[in-house]
Amino acid sequence: MEVYVKAEWFNPGGSVKDRPVRQIVLDAERDRRLGPDRTILDSSSGNAGIAYAMIGAARGYRVHLVVPGNVSEERKHILRAYGAQVEYSDPLEGSDGAILVARRLSERGPDRYFYADQYNNPSNPRAHYETTGPEIFAQTAGRITHFVAGLGTSGTIVGAGRRLRELAPTVQVVAVEPDSGLHGIEGLKHMGSAMVPGIYDPSVHQRKISVRTE
Repeated sequence: MEVYVKAEWFNPGGSVKDRPVRQIVLDAERDRRLGPDRTILDSSSGNAGIAYAMIGAARGYRVHLVVPGNVSEERKHILRAYGAQVEYSDPLEGSDGAILVARRLSERGPDRYFYADQYNNPSNPRAHYETTGPEIFAQTAGRITHFVAGLGTSGTIVGAGRRLRELAPTVQVVAVEPDSGLHGIEGLKHMGSAMVPGIYDPSVHQRKISVRTE
């Protein structure tokens, strides 16, 4: 048996989130939902926030992020270094609390913000459908038999999983989630107790494994 890990930490922002955030921004520019007069707004547990801040700075956009107050100090420093405006939500409410704060801000300022909404934006899984999935297939020379990914926004498993099943119909797609809502792991969701992302499609994976976090 061979096990491969896709080293997404080599992306410019240090995580897989560079992919969906780039796609979200480019798609919004293309259909004119995002322009110089708009501030990019979204919630994040940290990594997507870094991607928004980095890409926003590179493309000349203001960025307003809502993140749980217990994100790591390292992430806080990086976000500030890129010039993002950061608002902290109640850490006890996790990523769902940050989502609700960002949603309220968007509703109060619809002409001010481009609300990226990574949990419900189809550009998120599209990025993985167009890049991550084909890359994995090519890098394993088509020999991949199982694809395993954690559930957060679900963009990775939905997009890459869907593409891999098209390229190799026998591939088994396996979703992994914490076994309870009180897990404290940044970026992951327990779907049974959290707000379920609109982009989540459980039909993409054949199995879902709950992992103890103790």
